[in-house]
Amino acid sequence: MKEKCIAIIPARGGSKRIPRKNIKLFHGKPLIAYSIEAALKSELFDKVIVTTDDEEIASIAKKYGADVPFIRPKELSDDFTNTKDVIDHALKYFQERGERYEYECTIYATAPLLQPKYLMEGFVALKNSDAINAFSATTMPFPIQRTFKLDKNGRCEMFWPQNYQTRSQDLEEAYQDAGQFYWTKLDKTSNEIMFGKDSIPIILPRHLVQDIDTLEDWERAEFMYKAVLSTQ
Repeated sequence: MKEKCIAIIPARGGSKRIPRKNIKLFHGKPLIAYSIEAALKSELFDKVIVTTDDEEIASIAKKYGADVPFIRPKELSDDFTNTKDVIDHALKYFQERGERYEYECTIYATAPLLQPKYLMEGFVALKNSDAINAFSATTMPFPIQRTFKLDKNGRCEMFWPQNYQTRSQDLEEAYQDAGQFYWTKLDKTSNEIMFGKDSIPIILPRHLVQDIDTLEDWERAEFMYKAVLSTQ
């Protein structure tokens, strides 16, 4: 029997640094459209929903094929609301209506480089393991062991001075959250953080990973998309 899976895309209307970021045009389409389309193309989900507090975002999400079964309450739409609370609210909505799912995948609305095959890879890896979560990750572009900070006088201070003379290839590789998707088994609970022992990282190539928090990030993502994905 096929497992029941739901994709939940949080999309708040009140973006500060890039106004209306979730529906700002990115290569001719609203940014959120890419996440919706990737979820639908994967053919993994019984339902792909957008949870939003914004009527315009809701309308655009529906246009691109997502369900918007409710408008998110204001108390879950401010700058201090965390993603877990938003996802729990959506799952509770369906549970109260008799709809239950075995797997949930949170997909960020700001992931135009997301590829359906990585959603599939995450699902298969999670299904075939005793892990509770699977999420997108990528390698750090530079060894974190040789990074430094600035002190109060604007001078350099290494986090790990003992690594100053160590060759990059001799340092252990580090990974970071790619900020695209997060799979979870809903019949299990964990006391671990997402980046803990109950999770499987799905490693994406760095050329498919770009946070979009600033206008500079946005421009970089557009260049990356044009170079890698626009002809696919």
